[in-house]
Amino acid sequence: MHAARSRQFNLNLAELHAVCEANYARLLRLFPDYESTNTREFAVGPATVCLEVVERCRYTTIFRLHQQHAQARWLGSLKVEVRAYHDAGMLEVGSFQSHRRIQGRYAYPNKQMFQQDEKSQQNRFLADWLEHCLGNGHSTTPVSVGSSGP
Repeated sequence: MHAARSRQFNLNLAELHAVCEANYARLLRLFPDYESTNTREFAVGPATVCLEVVERCRYTTIFRLHQQHAQARWLGSLKVEVRAYHDAGMLEVGSFQSHRRIQGRYAYPNKQMFQQDEKSQQNRFLADWLEHCLGNGHSTTPVSVGSSGP
């Protein structure tokens, strides 16, 4: 009998960077005035999404993304904290639900039962979620349009 071999997991850094760059662009489309406003709220179906600036620094901004569903008792809520790197044009998941400081790769199995590519999966999920918000979100507050007088 041969001993079971564990396959070495290789992180696809180019793919992760591409996802993080696309997520940065998506977030800026959803929250273009983040430099002058601390929160942005909109509806996606029966859910309310809130984007909040947690911390601003010269080259980075930390955002908290929260989705609360009208039926939260059944569907739960989504809580993600992300860091935007403005000089690199990238957005990376910092914490997902209650999990903080996710590593780039994990040995498998592990005590937390994280997948080997947990961080990549979280960033890809964020991509899908942001894209869903862009395609299905609508403002919960009326937008006032200034009149251009004579």
